[in-house]
Amino acid sequence: MKPYVIGIDMGGTNTVFGIVDARGVVIASSSIKTAKHSNFDDYIDELYTEVMRIVTANDAVDKIHGIGIGAPDANYYTGEITHGVNLPWPSPIPLARAVSEKFGIPCAITNDANAAAIGEMTYGVARGLKDFIMITLGTGVGSGIVVNGSVVYGHDGMAGELGHLTVKRTNGRLCGCGRTGCLEAYCSATGVARTAREFLEIRTEPSLLRNLDIDTITSKDVYDAAIKGDQLAHEIFDYTGTILGEAMADMTVFSSPEAFVLFGGLSKSGDLLMKPLRAAMERSMLKIYKHDGGPKVLLSELKEADAAVLGASALGWEAKEQPAAPAAPAAPAAPAAN
Repeated sequence: MKPYVIGIDMGGTNTVFGIVDARGVVIASSSIKTAKHSNFDDYIDELYTEVMRIVTANDAVDKIHGIGIGAPDANYYTGEITHGVNLPWPSPIPLARAVSEKFGIPCAITNDANAAAIGEMTYGVARGLKDFIMITLGTGVGSGIVVNGSVVYGHDGMAGELGHLTVKRTNGRLCGCGRTGCLEAYCSATGVARTAREFLEIRTEPSLLRNLDIDTITSKDVYDAAIKGDQLAHEIFDYTGTILGEAMADMTVFSSPEAFVLFGGLSKSGDLLMKPLRAAMERSMLKIYKHDGGPKVLLSELKEADAAVLGASALGWEAKEQPAAPAAPAAPAAPAAN
């Protein structure tokens, strides 16, 4: 097998890419601006030029086994970005085909949270686990579900949107997806900031957060205040961790994972988040899943700077031809006439 793969993390602002070896070491990396070109073919041309620049500089020409790409709303089955709402090109975007044809190398794509799950299973704390759920806690809440060693894609490639489970049925917050009460609206970094604004408006006790512009408060501000002992900030983390822990107990019911793996800036809040999360998860867990202490909660050990590229690159090892969308099941045969 050729010794390297290319991992590409495509975001709405930047596209980061790197050369990765079989041990999960990022040999070299770089980036381009995703939305620099209004024409998709021009974007592919620049991506090719910049990727091949680092490939050539690292004597990796003809040594690339495959290319893996993680991108929002990327569909593993079709190789397309289904709804590129933050991208300047019309959807669907035929990303896998365009990259494979340009580079002459097999390419596979998946959404960014699934890529993170594959990365953890290949290089991270989920090595050796066959059943786990990856949850990414960033600007939004993403997830990747692994069952029996395989990512769950569903019949249309779009399975695993656990960030859009409804956690508040009554008077839930409006989510960016257009629904109300989604987990993402409460347990993302953005959700923490929204909770802070709500608490400051309805509560009266003093808080370091009151020294800040309420409209620009971030989850980092809440963390900093909590570290300094601010009681209201602690209660914001308690509220967030409780909702997430209860949701994880619900997630356990349908796939009985051995572990949850948490990744993203919010997951680095330590006991501020993890203590209420674990307490709520244990309290809400169905008894039959409490054997051996219930699912473990693990924190990703991948370097944040490399994690997206590593996750995408892991998909590159299995890239052959982008799978075709599954055929619709055949209609049942008509009963024979008597």
